[in-house]
Amino acid sequence: MNRVLAGTAAASLFFLAACGESTDDGGTDTSGYELVLADSYEPDNLNPIAGHGEDGSSKIYDGLLRLAQHDDLPVLEPALATELPEVNGDATEWTVRLRDDVTFHNGATFGADDVVATFEAILDPAYASPLTSSYDMVDRVEKVDDHTVRFHLDYPHVPFDTRLLLGIVPATALGEPAPVEESSLNTEPMGAGPYRLVEWRRGERMVLEAYEDYWGGQPEVTRLTIVSASDDNVRAQRMRSGEFDGAWLPPKLAAPFSAAADGTTVVANPSADWRGVTMPAGNPVTGDPDIRQALNLAVDREAMISTVLAGHGVPAYTLIPEVFGDYHDPDAVFGYDPERAQRLLDDAGWVQGDDGTRVKDGQRAEFTVMYFPEDTLRRDLGQAFVSDARSIGIEVTLEAVDRPEFRPRIPADAGVLGGGDFPFDPDPQVYTALHSRFADHDEANPFLNPTGFRDDAVDAALDLGRRSLDDDERVGAYREIQRRLVEDPPYVMLVFLDHTYVIRDADAWANIQPIIEPHAHGVSWGPWWNLRDWERRDGE
Repeated sequence: MNRVLAGTAAASLFFLAACGESTDDGGTDTSGYELVLADSYEPDNLNPIAGHGEDGSSKIYDGLLRLAQHDDLPVLEPALATELPEVNGDATEWTVRLRDDVTFHNGATFGADDVVATFEAILDPAYASPLTSSYDMVDRVEKVDDHTVRFHLDYPHVPFDTRLLLGIVPATALGEPAPVEESSLNTEPMGAGPYRLVEWRRGERMVLEAYEDYWGGQPEVTRLTIVSASDDNVRAQRMRSGEFDGAWLPPKLAAPFSAAADGTTVVANPSADWRGVTMPAGNPVTGDPDIRQALNLAVDREAMISTVLAGHGVPAYTLIPEVFGDYHDPDAVFGYDPERAQRLLDDAGWVQGDDGTRVKDGQRAEFTVMYFPEDTLRRDLGQAFVSDARSIGIEVTLEAVDRPEFRPRIPADAGVLGGGDFPFDPDPQVYTALHSRFADHDEANPFLNPTGFRDDAVDAALDLGRRSLDDDERVGAYREIQRRLVEDPPYVMLVFLDHTYVIRDADAWANIQPIIEPHAHGVSWGPWWNLRDWERRDGE
């Protein structure tokens, strides 16, 4: 078998590895294929207790359940569980039966103790897990026997199955309770997933190798290298030069590859991933209900999709996208009507000054919108927002702000933010973004309810949607939320993105499937979300 050296520019980095060849880390390669992919960022850690792969995207860990492709929303199927959970009548007890043929990457046998330890660590304040609020419905986790666990919830929670995507770690890897920042799992992960970490050069690359004893069978792609390339333009150039087999790219940079004759293909997956501008309640301008309404009427969402997204997206008016089916209210929209926005501001006493900027009671209609400097998509959406706001007399300054500085400014300054962490149920899409229990700024979790939004009716609907066992009642609750968000918008929602990726030699593989993606994107998603299932086509 011929081996193409990884890293050779202007050549495809797919290769058939030589049987039994020694690898750089001292291991032994088995026959298979390598992929070299490029991403815009690298994870902060590889520890599920610290939030790694909580949406089921980890290649290193498996959860009790995992994602499976479906024509509508993704569905969940058993992974480390033998079947879907058994749920009692009021959805407060979830019993999960576990596989008995699973080992972790260190050879240790998987069982109920590992499941209990993983979830108890999230609930234990001593670990200070950032996921604690996401699991606050859990009262306790019971080991029924070596291969059965039961989750006892404080209240009915129909979408609890989405929380079982979290990767399971060995109980022995957790050690004595201590803050997650101190855990060795952050850089030395120990999972039971299809791939294991063999190298991680911070800021450069991460190398994963297929786990030979994976319960689902060793993947055909036996080596996966993920190169960190934060600059969007540089990443596109390197993809074009042949350095990568695939990359995440913003839509405008991905578009030219669709007409390329070099074997590359552009893949666009729909998502529940939104971009919008926060309207902090504590700011004298963005906290004004009339300003919020006017801006929602003034932004030209369709123009943003056409220009900034190169057609890869849909308009966003509230936090719940059309991909949620009946939960989405098609009538909860803002028409594009800048003239009406002008009249609304006139009637509210925002008078246009000689310089074009409106003033009310001595307060100029001006504020700052922050964005992350490395994110060209948020920058471009922010520029379009600035232009639309100025057209109705609201002066907006766009400012690139690094994340450490961005976080403490969230209560006072607007920002181009995104969300949509779990597109498998509307509850995780909206609960922490809107509920007043998260309205007070939390330095540890500053992106929870970043506008400081408070609405008793929305709180009641959020709680009903989370706890109700009746589908029609849940639909009604989430539609009520959307109606309230149009009446009193805490954001200027802009777009729901289609995530765009470029892949080389896609036709050589079977089982490449689309899926509705969450806010998280990059090469953990895209065509590679189910890399474990890829099969090389005959004759390739």
